[in-house]
Amino acid sequence: MDPVQLIKTRRSIRHFKPEKIPRSIINDMLKLALWAPSAHNAQPWRITVVDDEAVKERLAKEMGRAWLSDMRRDGVPEDKVKNIVKLETLDRITKSPVVILVCLTMETMHSYPDSRRREAEHTMAVQSVAAFVQTLLLSAHYHGLGACWNCGPLFCKEAVKKALGLPQKLEPQAMIILGYPNDRARSSSRKSLAEICKFNSYRKS
Repeated sequence: MDPVQLIKTRRSIRHFKPEKIPRSIINDMLKLALWAPSAHNAQPWRITVVDDEAVKERLAKEMGRAWLSDMRRDGVPEDKVKNIVKLETLDRITKSPVVILVCLTMETMHSYPDSRRREAEHTMAVQSVAAFVQTLLLSAHYHGLGACWNCGPLFCKEAVKKALGLPQKLEPQAMIILGYPNDRARSSSRKSLAEICKFNSYRKS
C-alpha cells in the first residue's frame, strides 16, 4: 500500500467479523511493528497477545470490576455504570478476535540517582511505547486488519496484571483490539496545519 494512503486511510475499528486471525499474520504484523523508534533504541515495550476466549473473558471481568468500583465511588448511577462496563469491557474485549496488551518495562532504560531524570526517562519510555502502538496500528491496517487503541489498562493496571499473570515490573499501557473489520471506516477530519503548527525561524534584523 502507498504509505500516504496507509496513513490517511487508517481508522479506529471497533466491530469485527467473528473469524479468527491466523497466527502467521499476527506474527508478521508484530514483526513489522518492532521497527518503531524508541529512546536509546531501548525498545521498552513488552507484548501479550490474547486470542483465547477464556483469557479474554477473565481480562474483561477483572477490568470491569475495577471500573465498576471507580464509577461507583464517583457516584455514577448504577444502571449507567453497568452499561458502560458491558460496552467498554465485556463486549469490546470478548467480541474481539484478538486483544493485544502493550506494556512498558524500565529494565532497558537508563537509570539515574535523582527523581528529575528518572521521571524524564520514564516519560521517554512512555513515548517509545506510544510510537510502537502507532506503528502497530499502521501494520495492522497494512495487513488488512482493523484495530482500535484503548487506554483502559492505564486505569486498572493491577487488574490487568492479575488477569494475565504479568510480572509486577511491567506497566500496562494500552490494549489493542484486533480483527477483520465488520463495519465501514468512519470519515474523519483533522485540524489544519495552521491551527497546530508554528514555524519559529531565526531571522537577522
